[in-house]
Amino acid sequence: MQDMREWLESRQVSIYFITVVIAALVACVVPAATLLEPGINPALALMLFVTFLQVPLTELGKALTQIRFFAALLLTNFVVLPALVGLSVGYLGLDPLLTLGVLLVLLTPCIDYVVTFAHLGRADARLLLAATPALLIVQMLLLPVYLGLFLGEAGAGLVQLGPFVHAFVWLIALPLVLAGLVQAWAARQAAGAWTATRLGLLPVPATALVLFVVIASVVPQLGTAIGSVRQVIPIYVVFAILAPLVGWGMARLFGLEPAAGRAIAFSAGTRNSLVVLPLALAVPEAVPILPAIIVTQTLVELVGELIYVRMIPRLRA
Repeated sequence: MQDMREWLESRQVSIYFITVVIAALVACVVPAATLLEPGINPALALMLFVTFLQVPLTELGKALTQIRFFAALLLTNFVVLPALVGLSVGYLGLDPLLTLGVLLVLLTPCIDYVVTFAHLGRADARLLLAATPALLIVQMLLLPVYLGLFLGEAGAGLVQLGPFVHAFVWLIALPLVLAGLVQAWAARQAAGAWTATRLGLLPVPATALVLFVVIASVVPQLGTAIGSVRQVIPIYVVFAILAPLVGWGMARLFGLEPAAGRAIAFSAGTRNSLVVLPLALAVPEAVPILPAIIVTQTLVELVGELIYVRMIPRLRA
């Protein structure tokens, strides 16, 4: 069983790349692939459950005492990166609707599958897992502030609480509780240990499933907004390159250990696109432009994550 797990993890990048290619082909030749969209959140929940299962949840209390890590994480995501993003979109002079989409997705750090990729990339996923409630609460509080700052008063009223709470309950809290129950079961009974061992094979396949569902379901929706998509792709590519470096630099500034520093780098480079998508859909006259440019960030980011899990483990103190 351990050999199979090691085989999957050693070939994860190839597995993900093949999955992305197959999903893109399916999206191009099967118009009905958009019907897979309701499966995105269940697939994410499964991925996070099996990821949380690999992280010793009994150690989360220790993670919460890592003050320097939390300071670096919050400053990176809510001070340094927003400043860079705000200056960038202001300088580029995009259409207001495009600016809103870019801000929605780049100002919100990921609270879900970043834990999976951090774990695969030899970062301290335990610290990121402990930080997810703080990341969610702070972004809920600050996103209206930043939208108001960068877009004016009209932008401040666009964010609704519901989608964030829904994402936290179903994508973080429930998988986390289930993982804790399975870990407790595994510690007490042989049947629990047997189950946990087999579930340990699923992180890579579950992540591949998320990639397939997201890409196959949303790529067909990009065509009618291709002009807008072309404008934002360079922004997303530059962000994907610079953000992890900013995160690693902040980690070095705070003197964090390499694994914790890698966690900051992953958090900086991974955004909350799937969570803010419902926010975008709630904006009047948003379709198809806002969903298209937010999903485009997801696609750019997923390619970036495949590179991150290979490159970020090489970062050393």
